Amino acid sequence: MDFGAVLQTNPPSSRVVQLAQLAEHHGFSHVWTFDSHLLWQEPYVIHSAILAATRKLVVGPFVTNPLTRDWTVTASVFATLNEMYGNRTVCGIGRGDSAVRVLNGTPSTLRTLRESVHVIRELANSRSVEHEGVTLQFPWSTGSSLEVWVAAYGPKALALTGEVADGYILQLADLDITQWMITAVRDAAEAAGRDPMSIKICVAAPAYVGSDLDHQREQSRWFGGMVGNHIADLVDRYGTSGAIPQTLTDYIAGRTGYDYNTHGQTDNDHVDFVPDEIVDRFCLLGTAQDHIDKLKALKDLGVDQFAAYVMHDSKEETLRQYGEIIIPALREHVVATS
Repeated sequence: MDFGAVLQTNPPSSRVVQLAQLAEHHGFSHVWTFDSHLLWQEPYVIHSAILAATRKLVVGPFVTNPLTRDWTVTASVFATLNEMYGNRTVCGIGRGDSAVRVLNGTPSTLRTLRESVHVIRELANSRSVEHEGVTLQFPWSTGSSLEVWVAAYGPKALALTGEVADGYILQLADLDITQWMITAVRDAAEAAGRDPMSIKICVAAPAYVGSDLDHQREQSRWFGGMVGNHIADLVDRYGTSGAIPQTLTDYIAGRTGYDYNTHGQTDNDHVDFVPDEIVDRFCLLGTAQDHIDKLKALKDLGVDQFAAYVMHDSKEETLRQYGEIIIPALREHVVATS
């Protein structure tokens, strides 16, 4: 299992670079950042600094979207970073949430998402692509390599992921829901004639290592609110008839609204509807052994990477415990079960 750290690009940007260096030191293979240019600093500028300050880290957005950024510009960014630092980038992409909604927009259609994945991947892999009636290619790019991982929750988005994505991003760590989502993606891949096991599975959730569970919950409750935004959209579209797991639909019954000004922040003051049970199921909390136990279960479900949202008041200590205790234990688990 690989490990990623998900960071917000809050100023000072030097702090984000420092945390990325610390993550690499502790054995993390990936660093991801939010891509919401009004709420936080511009991620791709900081990605360049992270790549320059590290040796092996793979860096990418968690996640970008096809609406606020021109697809060809996005592809150019990745191809340029790959030329500068070697092929050390990955593109996480979805329909758009905070970056779109703070502009009073709505998420993209799945058709737009599908087309953007194709255009970005072809161009950023130094290949030509047909787009808007013209053949495009970067004449300066050779040997660039980029995987595109799609974030999804709903049935149609999961099907799209299985059909076109190099990887799947699931932003929660509930074991039952994870199994349901992975099955949907792999079934769609098989139906499309793809090898289901070729799609990398990334589960992402807040990770906080410590002994004060009540405090850890309060520092992580924002995540249930963030996930709730996506689930509310799905309930509007599909209802509660069983198209998505009932565990997801039930907990947002008390949701009354959402303020993106505190999106992804521990002091989010409108997530009281998220119960402790959901925080515990969606996140990785508790002692190092608690994390190890849950990560082993996720690995056994087929998860290839756990991406830890490190957005709380114990960032360094959590990264340290992952590096010294948790990641080594998961490597031993892989050896023992292989």
